[in-house]
Amino acid sequence: MHFLFVIDPLPALKAWKDSSVAIMRGLAAQGHDFSFATMGDLYVLEGRVRVSATAMRLRADADWHGHDWWTQDAAPRDCTLADFDAVLMRKDPPFDMEYVYATHLFDHAAAQGARVFNAGAAIRNHPEKLAITEFAQYTAPTLVSRDMARLRAFHAQHGDVIVKPLDGMGGSGIFRLRPGEPNLGSILETLTELGTRTIMAQRYIPEILDGDKRILIIGGEPVPFALARVPLVGETRGNLAAGGSGRAQPLSDRDLELAQAVGRKLAERGLLLIGLDVIGDYITEINVTSPTCFVEITEQTGYDVAGRFVQALVRAVGAA
Repeated sequence: MHFLFVIDPLPALKAWKDSSVAIMRGLAAQGHDFSFATMGDLYVLEGRVRVSATAMRLRADADWHGHDWWTQDAAPRDCTLADFDAVLMRKDPPFDMEYVYATHLFDHAAAQGARVFNAGAAIRNHPEKLAITEFAQYTAPTLVSRDMARLRAFHAQHGDVIVKPLDGMGGSGIFRLRPGEPNLGSILETLTELGTRTIMAQRYIPEILDGDKRILIIGGEPVPFALARVPLVGETRGNLAAGGSGRAQPLSDRDLELAQAVGRKLAERGLLLIGLDVIGDYITEINVTSPTCFVEITEQTGYDVAGRFVQALVRAVGAA
């Protein structure tokens, strides 16, 4: 089979730990071919969704910490998305309007016979922070609002609160508001841009000290290990991008309950791969754009996450 990755520019990837590269390695190990393109390479001509795609191979002697881990087979070729056995949307956030436009193109391409994972409508309809509101029984008390009085009242009720933008990634823009926070007004004004931008507030979950767990769900079923991203001392955020350290661990009974409740429901909507974020007993985010942590889990446990994903992908394509 031949797969297309819609992805960030390859030289910018940290191949030694990048989950998309891990998927490429899994595909190559099973004899599949793949090409790459950026979102800017997508276009529509005479109603057909097309792409300027470049075939690539992984170097046999690749230095995954370097920049020469791949080779380009030939010049880019113009073709339709339906010409590939499947398209993998692996572009990292931000989830801006260009990203939204791309999901619409994927929807059109799907109507023309393309197979896209995760599906365009599924990505668009499950924004990573707002998606948890569908599963309120599994979340800590949460408020989504841009109203300053309502946000202040939520903080007064719960005392210790996390506030964050709806479109952030890697822990950016996250603040912890403790009781008596002297900068409460300034922080809320900044995040909401003076009441013009909606944000999320959640009751603080003390179990963050044990790690922000990333649970990968493939084809509706969870990988049996999570990566607990443990914050630096004195830090609120466990994100690896914010300096957290990753510790792989087996899923608890509660982790499994949460993952199965979310995974089986969302898999039916075209989400082959989900990254569920769990702190303590609560879901905090549902990542659907380009979930990561494949490499860290595999290196620490020996469980081949990429191999399992490739099997699920090939099975999904074959079932079409």
